[in-house]
Amino acid sequence: MARSTARKRALNTLYEADEKGQDILSLLAERIEHPGAQTPLPEYAIEIVRGVAEHRKDIDHLLGECSTSWKVSRMPVVDRNIMRIAAWEIVYNDEVPAGVAIDEALSLAKTLCDAESPNFIHGLLTAVAAKSEENQENVND
Repeated sequence: MARSTARKRALNTLYEADEKGQDILSLLAERIEHPGAQTPLPEYAIEIVRGVAEHRKDIDHLLGECSTSWKVSRMPVVDRNIMRIAAWEIVYNDEVPAGVAIDEALSLAKTLCDAESPNFIHGLLTAVAAKSEENQENVND
């Protein structure tokens, strides 16, 4: 299954947990154990959801640092979770180049969010990528 599809399925899970105020890993366990009418979650979707759950506080802190106009808690739920996925890929998944993570996030945003969201998401994720690269350079020095 394509990673784009896995990202969409991960977004669905993260969105549902966020909307219901449910623990992400508990919901993920339910989805894995009882997929219902849906096809089972792809392995990469599971990896994304687990990664976002494990690093959510750090991801949200980073998104908050890079956002000049919105607190993470006030961002639309879909936007927030699209950015969490991309930020996880940028910071914690070395297999995905930052540009790919940003492009995939924009693709989701263009189909699922309002008209202004893609520009906001692009700007914020570009700042996340720059900050991540800067932090990586500092570690390597």
